[in-house]
Amino acid sequence: MTLQNQFKTVILLGLLTGLLLWVGNLIGGMQGLTIAIIFAVIMNFGSYWFSDKIVLAIYRAKEVSEKQEPGLHKIVHEVAHLANIPMPKVYIIPGAWANAFATGRDPKHAAVAVTTGIMELLNKDELKGVIAHEVSHIRNRDTLIQATAATIAGVISYVAMMARWAAIFGGFGGRDRDGGSGLEFLVLAILTPILAAIIQLAISRSREFLADESAAKTLHSGLGLASALEKLESATKHVPLKVNSQTETTAHLFISNPFRGKGLWKIFSTHPPVEERVKRLQSLNF
Repeated sequence: MTLQNQFKTVILLGLLTGLLLWVGNLIGGMQGLTIAIIFAVIMNFGSYWFSDKIVLAIYRAKEVSEKQEPGLHKIVHEVAHLANIPMPKVYIIPGAWANAFATGRDPKHAAVAVTTGIMELLNKDELKGVIAHEVSHIRNRDTLIQATAATIAGVISYVAMMARWAAIFGGFGGRDRDGGSGLEFLVLAILTPILAAIIQLAISRSREFLADESAAKTLHSGLGLASALEKLESATKHVPLKVNSQTETTAHLFISNPFRGKGLWKIFSTHPPVEERVKRLQSLNF
């Protein structure tokens, strides 16, 4: 299953790249696309490099010492040791909503953050499963993978935005509107950013499955994590995270969807269905 998820990620990144190349060919020249790529890479590189500081600041996370939270530090230390990565920094996010995430550009510059709500909700084995999931994200370098996907999707969205503005003021790169170019222009301006977003979200869901499996292998059991996911799903229905522009763009970081998610299509979800994740974890044998 691990290889299957890794292969799926490669395929999805390939589809994103192929979509980008099609966009480049459609606009009839690489100069504008090159500028867009450079712009998006700079923006996403900055986001990737400073992602830990940005997201921790958004959620008002506070670093805690071993003296302040000995139980939590012990769990993180044990799991990091089992996963063979350096001990990440430990943060607590004030809030009754229950969730957790990992961030950092690489295993040497990583952090694990949990909410006060999740610490009150879960027992030790469940919390250990959650920490193992987040540590797996660190070990699997999912921050880098997500940044790569975001860069490609960002370029596509940027070019699509240029196309929409060009449509308003007339023409795009001097292309004639004969043949099928009108339809191609419509696809570029409207559909390609949607397709890019769908593929990017599919990558996010694939990495969640991989982190689940990696966590179960690290602990030689997926039952604690499975139980935690069920509790988190139930708790989110009662105490969801408030939706705004910042929380929407960082929702993929959390172990479970922090919003109620009513009315959301599966293909536009940052996380796989909890029922499917739990079923997979319970089917693992060690």
